[in-house]
Amino acid sequence: MRVSTQPQSIAPTYLGLLRLAGYLGGYTYLIIGTDQTDELPASFCNQSQPIYTLIQSPLSPAFNRLTAQAIGCPVMGPALEQANGGPLPSGSSRSFSTGCPGQQSAPGRGSIHAYANRTHSRPTVVVTAEDVEQLHRQQGVLIASDQFTGGKCPHAHLAAKAVAEVHAINKNKVAASSPDSFNYEGFYGKELDKKHKDKSYRYFNNINRLAAKFPVAHTANPRDEVDVWCSNDYLGMSKSTVVVEIMKRTLTKYGHGAGGTRNIAGNGSLHLALEDELAALHRKPSALVFSSCYVANDATLATLGSKLPGCVYFSDSSNHASMIEGIRHSGAKKEIWKHNNLTDLEAKLAKYPKETPKIIAFESVYSMCGSVAPIEAICDLADKYGALTFLDEVHAVGMYGPRGAGVAEHLDYEAHLAAGDSPHAIPGSVMDRVDIITGTLGKAWGGVGGYIAGSADMVDLIRSYAAGFIFTTSLPPANVAGARAAVAYQSAYLGDRRLQQINTRALKTELDKKGIPYVPGPSHIIPVLVGDAGLAKQASDTLLNEHGIYVQSINYPTVPVGEERLRITPTPGHTAEQLAHLLGAIESVFNKLGLKRTADWAAIGGRAGVGSPSAEEVKPLWTNEQLGLLDGSAPVVLRNGKKMVTDLDAAEIALRRFHRLLGPAKVKAEVVSVEFDNVSTVDIHSGQSALTQRGAASERRSVEARA
Repeated sequence: MRVSTQPQSIAPTYLGLLRLAGYLGGYTYLIIGTDQTDELPASFCNQSQPIYTLIQSPLSPAFNRLTAQAIGCPVMGPALEQANGGPLPSGSSRSFSTGCPGQQSAPGRGSIHAYANRTHSRPTVVVTAEDVEQLHRQQGVLIASDQFTGGKCPHAHLAAKAVAEVHAINKNKVAASSPDSFNYEGFYGKELDKKHKDKSYRYFNNINRLAAKFPVAHTANPRDEVDVWCSNDYLGMSKSTVVVEIMKRTLTKYGHGAGGTRNIAGNGSLHLALEDELAALHRKPSALVFSSCYVANDATLATLGSKLPGCVYFSDSSNHASMIEGIRHSGAKKEIWKHNNLTDLEAKLAKYPKETPKIIAFESVYSMCGSVAPIEAICDLADKYGALTFLDEVHAVGMYGPRGAGVAEHLDYEAHLAAGDSPHAIPGSVMDRVDIITGTLGKAWGGVGGYIAGSADMVDLIRSYAAGFIFTTSLPPANVAGARAAVAYQSAYLGDRRLQQINTRALKTELDKKGIPYVPGPSHIIPVLVGDAGLAKQASDTLLNEHGIYVQSINYPTVPVGEERLRITPTPGHTAEQLAHLLGAIESVFNKLGLKRTADWAAIGGRAGVGSPSAEEVKPLWTNEQLGLLDGSAPVVLRNGKKMVTDLDAAEIALRRFHRLLGPAKVKAEVVSVEFDNVSTVDIHSGQSALTQRGAASERRSVEARA
């Protein structure tokens, strides 16, 4: 029997309540609360949460007896069965449908709260006082909340006894520890304590995205569905018909795993073809695929910094952890320059002779603030001071440029559009001037994996020396094939990224009208500023529990203390109705929690660019012309349950990539009517291929590809 060792305090609102303990599926489920707070280990409750427990009891007979009584209770028994989705016979162990931290089912979806504890293999379910009162009231048993003494519900005194027993056992276990041995569990608890105290402890929500209902997901209970507004699957490619069918066919032919590292049985035609695809996308001579872009960044920066003699890194202060770790692992000297501050960067570059090897490491789109780097100006400084440029395009690939190659491509939009699918560099273009580009297959392209692209010798150096590439199992063939299909499809189709940008604009406009503060930026990321870790978590929980909307809160160390936020990422699959629901929910949460509006931040001088008196107008990267808003070719926002369709021309381009290995796909096409609008409101899929540029159409074909 074990309990969490993290000391926390009990929320006063929930004192005086100790309702139910039951053993279900090998774990203890409690309704907690007591006037005798010393009977409870401090770990059971959290100031920012109503109640949560971390008790495990795989063998305790006492808890089996409690289970039997819980199931036999005329009030709690039927409620537990309903929440579980099936009968729970007395005396038998059953699993119980559980949700995420702070998860309360939306109205009409059941009222059992469930809190997941990531330190255990299965979650713990907690029912709050309101749940108990509601369940009894539904059965006609009316009891005031301060009168639960066990007389009406038979489990309260047994639960109190069980808690006391657990507390005693835990004390005995600590006392029995050998004084001359290191207290490992105590150390773990203290470290976790720090996370709880500074509000940086991470709660992982149980969210299961539904391919057929994108962007809808269900929680741990498959019947509880929520709208997802914070996914990095920016374009919904994880559920793309073309991608899924290619993956199915690949899985059938080549099986589940790659069979080893790239050097030992894990280097197949699909891997090599994906690398060729990515190299051509960025118009670079070569590319190399990794298990993730975290690994790609870490391995590449660590290898280059350790190999280049006397190398100095110049790292943007807002760089991703993978870049920070890679630079650290290299052992090279580093200079950290202020975020996007060219004056500071140049001052640091000027400290070193031009012949000293230097690498400027930065991102194109910064994922937590939505800012965009001045890539061309950084390239100018690199040329002036003899530095290489290392550009992380993780949050930009698939999202910017006529073919989705990222911000570097987008900055020379017309030139790259005219060049079509040529793999050759456009001399003097921004993308050509960047030496090393890294990207991910796991965001806009909806899969998993990362990569680098650059010169053939640089890529071969990393392939030959980087431990993160050499000593890890290769990506499975199906994932590699799916990634290539997604890249090929999006490189030939503008509609999805156009509509994503239009939805982003629409949401920002409405947030401005309501005075909801968000960090200004030219990208597709909308960070709604809250400014307090506890309130940000509470806002996220309230959106989920009361409105059926999942938006994750972002706290320190991902963002600075005092700049905690809700990170929102619209997709082309979000409908006008879902957008309206989100806006109403945010308004409600801001009112309920008393969160600062834009005017409130301005009154105190601003924070994170919100309400700053010196703030300049931020223009989006995508122009009206590029979005098709001027010629009527822009797609229109989805309405009335309408779903995303698949562009036939782009699908055929993607499918042809696999004819040699998988054989020709049988494509079934059907005509889909699409409306177009000449104004800024847009409906999905202009049907405009990035390469053919045929403009607007009154009818478009969608595709259903089948093996």
